[in-house]
Parts: sequence; structure tokens; C-alpha cells
Amino acid sequence: MAPVTSKHPPATKRASGKGTKAMAATALSQTGRSRKPTGEFHPAKTSSPVVATRGLTLAYKRSQGVDAYLKQVHEATPVQMVEIERLGVAGTFITDLSKRMELPSSRVFAMLRIPPATAARKSAAGAVVDGRAGLAAIGMIKLLGIAQDIVQDSTAVEARNFDTVKWLGQWIERPQPALGGSKPADYLDTPTGVEIVSKLLGAMRSGAYL
Repeated sequence: MAPVTSKHPPATKRASGKGTKAMAATALSQTGRSRKPTGEFHPAKTSSPVVATRGLTLAYKRSQGVDAYLKQVHEATPVQMVEIERLGVAGTFITDLSKRMELPSSRVFAMLRIPPATAARKSAAGAVVDGRAGLAAIGMIKLLGIAQDIVQDSTAVEARNFDTVKWLGQWIERPQPALGGSKPADYLDTPTGVEIVSKLLGAMRSGAYL
């Protein structure tokens, strides 16, 4: 007996190609509203002290002058100092500092062990001295802070209008018996050398800096 076939189509029709695409698009749009697509990274907000203070990193501004920047660095928090050490020091600051110290900028760059060609490039606006040379420049700033503290603590009359920056520029170029006749400037290119010179400066709190 032959099978009976129905002339009426099934209750559920097969969707056409266009209908399938429309249904898929609708499903995707609804899914996108309820959850984020996979494969994307959405970092959580953090309160890291370094990240939180990056906007407060001290930057040298020529309009404010060398002395203002020296004071800012001297009063900087440890976290700010970490950022300064990581980012480096503006080449324009080193050039301006050499003028305040009344030293040729080429001599100051030589103290920091920066080659002449690199020094010329770093002196341009916007260039930064980083790495070992940058740390050496920061070491010089720290020495200036120590010298200024000595002057401020002094009760001598001469300390009232004492130009500490200019004096340090002269002092680091003088041979020192405590250094075996070497100049403090010869020690400024390494952290240990800066520490040695810092101790030598610290021994001057009796007023011998005059």
C-alpha cells in the first residue's frame, strides 16, 4: 500500500536565508545588551599611589626659574622623587642651572658624563636627560638641597644673603683634602659618589662652608 502524502505543508515552515540572518542579528543585539562581548579586557580601577600622583609629577618651568624648581624637588615626597628619577630631568634645567652656578654648561654636562653631541641635543627644549646621567643630575640637586639647609641653619651674618647655588658651583670644582685632592665634581656621576660628597657637605654644618 503506497504511503499517504499530505497536500498541506508542515505547521512550521523552514525559514528562508534572509529570515535566518534577521533572526541571528536580533539575537546578537539582545545578547550584546545583557553581556559584554568576550575577548575584551576591561581593567578594574586601582588606587595605586604611583598612578594617582603621576599628574602631580614635578616638571621644570623656565618661567619660574631654577631656584623654584630646586625648592620643589627638595620638598618633594618620596613617591614624587621616584617619578622624577624614572622620567629624568629636563636638559634646559641643566643648562639654566649651569648659568646659576656660573659654570660653563659643557662643564656641567661633562660632570654628568654626557657626551658633547648628546649634551647639545638634550639642551634643546623638550629634551630629557634620563638614565644614569639623569640620576647624576638629581644627585646634584640633592647636594644643593643639603647646602641650602646648612645655610638656613647657620646663625652667621654672612648666611643671610648667601648665594648657595653659586657657592656650590665653585666648591665642587675645588680639590678637597678629604677626597685625596680630587674635586667633588669628579664624583657626581654615580649614586655612591654623590653620597660621598653629601657626607662631606654634611660635615660643614659648623660654618666652615664660608
